[in-house]
Amino acid sequence: MTALPRRAALAALIGAAALTGAGQALAAKPAVAPLSAEDKALVDKAAGYLQSLNQAKGRFVQTDARGQTTAGDFYLKRPGKVRFAYDPPSGLLVVSDGYNVNVANSRLKTFDSYPLGMTPLSLFLAREIRLDKGVVVSRVARMADGFSITARDGKKEAEGQITLVFADNPMSLREWTVTDAQGQATRVQLQGLAAAADLDSSLFVLRNPKPVPVRR
Repeated sequence: MTALPRRAALAALIGAAALTGAGQALAAKPAVAPLSAEDKALVDKAAGYLQSLNQAKGRFVQTDARGQTTAGDFYLKRPGKVRFAYDPPSGLLVVSDGYNVNVANSRLKTFDSYPLGMTPLSLFLAREIRLDKGVVVSRVARMADGFSITARDGKKEAEGQITLVFADNPMSLREWTVTDAQGQATRVQLQGLAAAADLDSSLFVLRNPKPVPVRR
């Protein structure tokens, strides 16, 4: 698999708000029609599933807008903690400690940090999963083996959205796609996602190896 450019790799996990600037001015967004009862039921089903996903691990495959892919190991511990360890030769390690999403690139020797609340990860790492408050759900789509939900943070002034795809029988989070301010989409597919127990807390700690100012 090909190593991704750093900004393309971050786009799927950090999102448009962090990469384009939270203060960027936007055109007015179109009004979103109220959800039907059937759509709301699926949104509630997704929220309930995410709420129950306390600790999990698996593999991920990430595909950027140019079709380049990379992969790695994925660990989740709600609330707030996640780890994406990219396979070599990427050199990327993305870790949320519950407050900040820290990104280290051992190959480029860089370290970046973003508030968790500025990223789409906050949608499913929150202590209480709420897809009906502070979140604008613009689309619910049904598929043969599941459904998808497209949403953005209703309180932010940055462009971008996330589409979460869920499988049925059994219910599981299968993938997500982040679309940035320029309309570029990056897809993250999860493989072998399974509940885990007693994940080591050190998995969710990533510190700047150099005593230099962190870029925000």
